[in-house]
Amino acid sequence: MSENASTTTHPKPLLQDTFTVGSRTFSSRLLVGTGKYKDMAETGEAIAASGAEIVTVAIRRTNIGQNRNEPNLLDVISPDKYTILPNTAGCFDAETAIRTCKLARELLGGHNLVKLEVLGDEKTLYPNVTETLKAAQVLIDDGFEVMVYTSDDPIVAQELESMGCVAIMPLGSLIGSGLGLLNRHTLSLIIENANVPVLVDAGVGTASDAAIAMELGCDGVLMNSAIANAQNPVMMAHAMKHGVWAGRAAFLAGRMPMRKMATASSPQTGYFFQ
Repeated sequence: MSENASTTTHPKPLLQDTFTVGSRTFSSRLLVGTGKYKDMAETGEAIAASGAEIVTVAIRRTNIGQNRNEPNLLDVISPDKYTILPNTAGCFDAETAIRTCKLARELLGGHNLVKLEVLGDEKTLYPNVTETLKAAQVLIDDGFEVMVYTSDDPIVAQELESMGCVAIMPLGSLIGSGLGLLNRHTLSLIIENANVPVLVDAGVGTASDAAIAMELGCDGVLMNSAIANAQNPVMMAHAMKHGVWAGRAAFLAGRMPMRKMATASSPQTGYFFQ
């Protein structure tokens, strides 16, 4: 490939590819969590390897300053380098989730971008849609920019968007299951109808899952367990970074049509035989 050709092919525009969530714009479409790592050092190293710009933090489980005598996660993932995304993991009702978001805003100096999740039960960690809708409305009215974890129901997704949520985050499969995307058709319906970013949240197990989500047209992928529970979390973080990149590139490139019968790779006309 000539030098000129190498600078005009698909990778260059992809490197300039960004997406906007609320009032913020990002280059990396991989969002990562901070739980389940063996220590703070591994947390910081894996997150750096992922290339993520948005890092989600479970306020009810992680110290970001509310406990002065404990290690502070922000010493590893500085708000000067990353956009901290407080989440309401562990909340099972709207009231608790709302209170958690307000605590995060206070601890982070007025930060208003949050990830809302209100869970239905401890066994499946499936979202409680009724409580999610209730909490989302209160938070939006209070000036929060709400990224919301939800079921893969296209009607619920539309309702959350119409309320003013800045991103819809349907599960690919159950949180921490590593089962991958079990609901590609319904995810596609959500993506096709959405006017805000759609990010797969939960269920990703390996890099191919992340690539598939991006090939479907998702704007991004959020994960934690898939990296933190890998045998080599730092290496898996690298893999996820490239999986998201490859899936996004494939989506932008446009895949070939799927056919029921074979089609020869080489042309069947234009040959000259002697």
